[in-house]
Amino acid sequence: MTNVKFKGIMPALITPFDNNYKIIKNTVKELIDYNYDKGVNGFYICGSTGEGPVLTAKMRMEMAEEVMQCNNGRGAIINHVGANSFEEIAQLVKHSNEINVDAVSALPPFYFGYTDDEVVSFYKAIADMTDKPVIAYITDMIKTGDMVGLVKRLVEVPNIIGLKYTKPNYFEFRKIKEINNGDINVINGPDEMLICGLVMGADGGIGTTYNVMSEWFVKLYECFTNGDLKQAQEYQYKINRVVDLLIKHSDVGAIKATKETLKLMGFDAGCSAFPAKTYTDAQITALKDDLKSVGFDI
Repeated sequence: MTNVKFKGIMPALITPFDNNYKIIKNTVKELIDYNYDKGVNGFYICGSTGEGPVLTAKMRMEMAEEVMQCNNGRGAIINHVGANSFEEIAQLVKHSNEINVDAVSALPPFYFGYTDDEVVSFYKAIADMTDKPVIAYITDMIKTGDMVGLVKRLVEVPNIIGLKYTKPNYFEFRKIKEINNGDINVINGPDEMLICGLVMGADGGIGTTYNVMSEWFVKLYECFTNGDLKQAQEYQYKINRVVDLLIKHSDVGAIKATKETLKLMGFDAGCSAFPAKTYTDAQITALKDDLKSVGFDI
C-alpha cells in the first residue's frame, strides 16, 4: 500500500473567530464550499495559518468538528495537533481519532532546541496514539545536520507516511522525495515556490494564500500535471505578485493580510489572535489598492 495518500491543492485553512474567540461557523462552511468549488482536494487545519498554536485546545477541537461537519467527505482533512504541551497534543490526537480526520500533523518541538533522537521520539509518541497517517512538519525550526537522515528515521515509524516541507532547499527536498524509492508523501509548503516543489516531485501543496487564490493554485497544479510548464510558470508568477503584497501588508508572514483579503472578498474572516494588529481603514484601503494593482479582482 502506497504512503502517498494526499495529493493536489490543500489550503491551510484560516480559523475565523470573533472578538470573543468564538468560531464563526458560517464562515467555516462558506470557505470550505468556496474552495471546493475552485477544485481543491482538502484542507490542512489548525496549523500556523489557522493560528492553532496560539488558540486553546477547546477552540481547536471546535474548529476541527465544524470543519469535519462542513467537509462531509468531499476531500481530505489533515488536522495539525502541535502544541507546546504534549498533554495538549495527546488531547488533540485523541479528539482527532474520535472525529475521524484523515491524518494528523504537528510542528516539531522547538522552544528549547532538540536533538534528532528527541524529534523522532516526539513524532513516534504521536504515531503511537493514532491509527491515522501522520504528516511531519519540516521547517528550519528543526536544527539538524542531516535532515535527509532524520526524515529517513521518521518514515521508518509506523503511521508516519511523509511530511509537509516548508523550506526553500529544493536540493534537499528532492533527496527526501527519493526516500523509499519515492514512496513517501512529500507536500510542498512555500506558496511562492509551489512550482519548484512540483518540479522536484512534490505530491501537492499546502499553503496560507491558497485561501484567497485557490483557483490559481489549482490551475497551476493542473497545468503542471498536464505538462504545460509555461502556463504553470505564468500562474506562479501571478500568484507571487499577490504573495509579495500579502507579506508586505502582514509585516511578518502573510496570515493577517490573508484574513483581511478574505474580508474584502466578502467573507467574515474575523480577527487574528492577540497581539496581532488590527487594521485601520487606511491600511485596508492600501491593501485593496495594492491587490488591484497586480490584477487581483476584489
